[in-house]
Amino acid sequence: MNIIIAGDGEVGFYLAKSLTELNYNITVVDPHSELLKKLESETDLLTIAGSSTSPRVLREANVGDCDLFLSVLHDESINLMTCILAKKLKAKKTVARITNAELLADRHREMFRDLGVDELVCPERIAAKEITNLLNNSAATEFFSFSGGLLSMSLIRLDDDSAVIDHSVKELSQIYSRLQARIVAIVRNGETIIPHADFVLQQGDLAYLISRSSDMDEIKKLAGKTSLKVKRVMIAGGGRTGRYAALTLNRSMQITMIEADRQRCGELCEALSDTLIINGDATDIDLLKDEGLSECDAFIAVTDSSETNVLTCLHAKRLGVKRTIALVENTGFITLSQDIGIDTIINKKLITASYIARFIVNADAVSSKWLSGTNAEVIEFVVGRWSQASRKPLGKLSLPEGATIGGIVRGKECILPTRDTELKAKDRVVVFSLPKVTEQVARLFK
Repeated sequence: MNIIIAGDGEVGFYLAKSLTELNYNITVVDPHSELLKKLESETDLLTIAGSSTSPRVLREANVGDCDLFLSVLHDESINLMTCILAKKLKAKKTVARITNAELLADRHREMFRDLGVDELVCPERIAAKEITNLLNNSAATEFFSFSGGLLSMSLIRLDDDSAVIDHSVKELSQIYSRLQARIVAIVRNGETIIPHADFVLQQGDLAYLISRSSDMDEIKKLAGKTSLKVKRVMIAGGGRTGRYAALTLNRSMQITMIEADRQRCGELCEALSDTLIINGDATDIDLLKDEGLSECDAFIAVTDSSETNVLTCLHAKRLGVKRTIALVENTGFITLSQDIGIDTIINKKLITASYIARFIVNADAVSSKWLSGTNAEVIEFVVGRWSQASRKPLGKLSLPEGATIGGIVRGKECILPTRDTELKAKDRVVVFSLPKVTEQVARLFK
């Protein structure tokens, strides 16, 4: 697959570096030649310095042979124009990063498709949706649902009161055989491990679980977690991510928002009539106390400063807030932030990559999730009618090392797979995969 990424900084570079492990032909177009030199020194990617709205530059990048064109600059108008030009120059599929969630309305999507923009991605909107899912599933560090909510993937830290510590995967499957759940990966000391039957769980492990959504409450109890009914939330930062989150959360929760910019506060008051808007500095701990932080169930820090978000979440934890979520732009902060006690880290580069990944995998990928703190992803495939996986026991399926099947949905039935389970056409299969084998896995289901 030939992929062109038009960017102007970190999002484009992060995507490019992430996709190099998938062995695609990737070209990066960026107006900053100095940044491209840095990228070239770290990867073997082809780079072209210039404007992505220049037909000459796009032709130099061989846009006519492009299978997927991604425009992820900070300026959405440039992204839209770039994708329109790329489509006119014969790019097969185009994806534009946008900041205005209004453009995601169906009537606008159809208009942009007619112009040549196949897909739109709004990282801030996706981040807000992820925040909402996490607060509704408060025991998980990460949460993602598949097949209309029939299957769920959760990341749960195993604390010292967890009933599963010091048990092997095989022992747990025997003791709790009634539960439709499977541990697909463990992150231990920064290393991602796909556990075998004799793998023993330890305190502090981060466990990725795929299960029936109906079994989640019991799984949380076994992991030593208690569900929290979130009623009061404080949000630090009234930018697009904070605004989208408040719009969703204020339907069922009491929201207080702290924003430093006075003019933006006025705009937020008009847009968020059910949210209490406070003009102030989120780093002012006395202000947060006065506004009732210690009485909140959750604290969400989504300012423009990763450092501010991390520090304010730590203060919130010390004041007794049960659930903290921080927006962190530096991916190097993710593991560190989790280790020092922040419940969940949101990273817009990761969630943008997660959304785009479904267009990259060469199969019927319905949804995908790139995981924080690890380079792995979870992908939901639809089994093709003539695929290699159809009508064959999983034990005889040549699933590569570095991948495992977590669950199967057949109609409304959830199936925990065994070696004897046979896949059928139209089954939805949730697969945990390391990047180096993702394309190989995808071919099995096409």
